[in-house]
Amino acid sequence: MSRRKVVIVGGGFGGLTAARELRHAGVEVTLVDREHHHLFQPLLYQVACGGLAEGEIAVPIRAVLRRKGNARVLMAEAVGLDPERRLLELDGGEQLPYDSLIVACGARTGYFGHDEWGETTCGMKTLADAVQLRSRLYGALEQAERAFDERERRELLTFVVIGAGPTGVEVAGEIAIVCKDVLARDYTRIQPGDARVILLDAGARVVPSFSKRLSRKAAEQLASLGVTVRVNAAVTAIDARGVTISLAGSTTTDPPTEERIAARTVVWAAGVQPVPFAAAVAQATGADTDRAGHVRTAPDLTLPGHREISMIGDATTLDGDDGKPLPGLATVAIQQARHAAQAIRAGAPGAGTPFRYFDKGTLAVVGRGRAVCAIRGLELWGRPAFFTYLTVHMYYLGGVPGQRVKVLIDWATARLGRPQSQVIENALPRLPEAARSV
Repeated sequence: MSRRKVVIVGGGFGGLTAARELRHAGVEVTLVDREHHHLFQPLLYQVACGGLAEGEIAVPIRAVLRRKGNARVLMAEAVGLDPERRLLELDGGEQLPYDSLIVACGARTGYFGHDEWGETTCGMKTLADAVQLRSRLYGALEQAERAFDERERRELLTFVVIGAGPTGVEVAGEIAIVCKDVLARDYTRIQPGDARVILLDAGARVVPSFSKRLSRKAAEQLASLGVTVRVNAAVTAIDARGVTISLAGSTTTDPPTEERIAARTVVWAAGVQPVPFAAAVAQATGADTDRAGHVRTAPDLTLPGHREISMIGDATTLDGDDGKPLPGLATVAIQQARHAAQAIRAGAPGAGTPFRYFDKGTLAVVGRGRAVCAIRGLELWGRPAFFTYLTVHMYYLGGVPGQRVKVLIDWATARLGRPQSQVIENALPRLPEAARSV
């Protein structure tokens, strides 16, 4: 008898975990991903700021699954689904038959209805985003070194990060460290330490998923690095020369006021949305979605009426035991992948028991040995939190043998002023006439 066919869409944390969990099962596994590599997104900010090179957080999916004898990898994009015939359609027109389908297609950068903002900002979701930000960061410093006009130089040395969640906090802190410490003596006409790093958020505090105490600690640590934190600041416009924000009044009766921040580099870390394939799955299966497009799954992670289709990770929404939607974390996707794979390995088309998420805690690094973390009631900040953060990330960083050691060494040497990659990928934009005199 032929073995059951399991198709996995997505090579992120969820999809890759599912493929690994099925390595000893009597099934044929096909993993489909539009990218060649598995990306360790928690360290994306390090590549964006030059601390690590691309290859240290991006590993070819084939290399990870090389010794999984029942798995094959297709670099392709899933574009359609025929759930009645159990066929997955790829961008080249191919159709993959499946007995069980695990959809772990993930998310992309979301701009809350202002997709045009993506033309001038740097996202923080893909490897290409990180490389673009690295070029923008180091390119701005190079342009500032050439600029004659003081206003031009000030704009080039202003970096705005939108979104004060863990990603925004990490990026803002790292940019401040690069400018004020790593590159402090590398230029002759400018002082990188004079750079302004501004972190904006429409909410009332940074990292709101943490307690108020840890949120306050994170804000204090950012301030010690020279980051200016602006909360209750809603972004209303973004263009190539800066950001316009609406500031809430000091009282509920005061009208909001507008402020313009001139900056050439704007980082968008404020939100994500499911990739288009999630909508295709919902339409084909009749599954419900929330306002952001996340597909609602059954408690066992399958789609209603289709037990053979399991959907996990950032493209889905499922309430936890507290009645709130599970967070979009790698640990959630990993545990969901194991839940679905365990049932398939036992011979079922998909899980039949409710998924229960075990919350292992939340971490966010602020920079230079600083972090905040909450682990099952225990709250840490400063260096204890940073070493916890470092340990957890080294544990989850997989891939080729020796990668953890190399990343750890390079991460440490970057702190000593030797970043791994300060490469500017593209030519610098041409400066205005008034700014070209050197």
